[in-house]
Amino acid sequence: MNVSQRFWIGVGLSSIALVAAGVYVFSDRLLTFFFQPTSSQLPQVSSGAAGQGGSQKTSLPAADDSQSGAPQIVLEDLEIPWEVVFLPDNSLLVSERPGQLVHLMSQDSNQERARIQVAGVRHVGEGGLLGLALHPDFAESSLVYLYLTSQNNGVVTNRVERYRFSAEASALSERQVILENIPGAANHDGGRIAFGPDGMLYVTTGDAQQESLSQDTRSLAGKILRLTPEGEVPSDNPFGNLVYAYGLRNPQGLAWDSSGQLWATDHGPSGVQSGFDEVNLIVAGGNYGWPLVRGDQARAGMIAPVMHSGSTETWAPAAVAVVGDQLLFVGLRGASVYVAEIVGDELENLRAYYRSEFGRLRTLTVDPSGQAVILGTSNTDGRGASRAGDDRLVRIPAANFAE
Repeated sequence: MNVSQRFWIGVGLSSIALVAAGVYVFSDRLLTFFFQPTSSQLPQVSSGAAGQGGSQKTSLPAADDSQSGAPQIVLEDLEIPWEVVFLPDNSLLVSERPGQLVHLMSQDSNQERARIQVAGVRHVGEGGLLGLALHPDFAESSLVYLYLTSQNNGVVTNRVERYRFSAEASALSERQVILENIPGAANHDGGRIAFGPDGMLYVTTGDAQQESLSQDTRSLAGKILRLTPEGEVPSDNPFGNLVYAYGLRNPQGLAWDSSGQLWATDHGPSGVQSGFDEVNLIVAGGNYGWPLVRGDQARAGMIAPVMHSGSTETWAPAAVAVVGDQLLFVGLRGASVYVAEIVGDELENLRAYYRSEFGRLRTLTVDPSGQAVILGTSNTDGRGASRAGDDRLVRIPAANFAE
């Protein structure tokens, strides 16, 4: 679905220089200046003041501000935050890509935080300390799961580790490797992990810049994996291994709706073919087509996305969440919160909120009350314009996303 008429003109910060065309391309996306034609755009709905970029600080109220409808700063000065989870005591754990966990003990104080170094993390390109999930009975077990990039003898791989976390001491212990040897690379490492309603751990993996691996059900790359909390293969997995769904490029979002349906976001192709970012409805054994099809292209045995960005818009979608009957996901290149209505197995009425107001967005988490969401920026990852206070977490009332 083509949701915008935005044409992208390349500029570059890194990777491939197409000098003859004057276009500079990132390894995962075309970084662009853009102009907006006169045709209609996705609506922008904003309750807070827009950031000005550069060294200007976004004029958001602090987390204890009385303006309940305004975006509120929860935490500032983070290093490329990737995932946020709420602990039972309402404190927060945040994974930072360079290899730290941040424990925010009080959401009323930006200073009451502890940083925990995670051993073995290799922060290379898009890799590093990525996904973070709590065991379903965390209140009893204190078990946390981490997805991270590592490197051994020059080979980059990803793995899932499990620890016990002490909130009192802000410390990890009892390290156990749950899953290892997931193909890795400087780009396309996936990284989202989440426990499903069935108590199983779901893991998104990228194609590790080897497109053909996505179609190989014997490979862990370009997949959504499903494993027990101990890292074993569930007996009802479709291929007799950890692979649950395949044909994905770089999926970075997982969420279940009230009907138990699993939704996932996936990054489309990069460079001059940039676009065709996807929101997919995931089914066991499903083949989502990468690298053989994109957008509305059809091929026997392959499942088309429920929604895609088309060829003239780039979302670079990351985390996804469900609030009521709405699906929310954030965009890195799109720098927006995207919201669509879930109608059965379809998505309708896509719209964008806070476009470019906070910069690149990677993280989206619903707070335990269900009345607010936490956004995490990714402006210090080398691909955005860092602002004073970046990176940060911002709380926004869920009601702000109602039409």
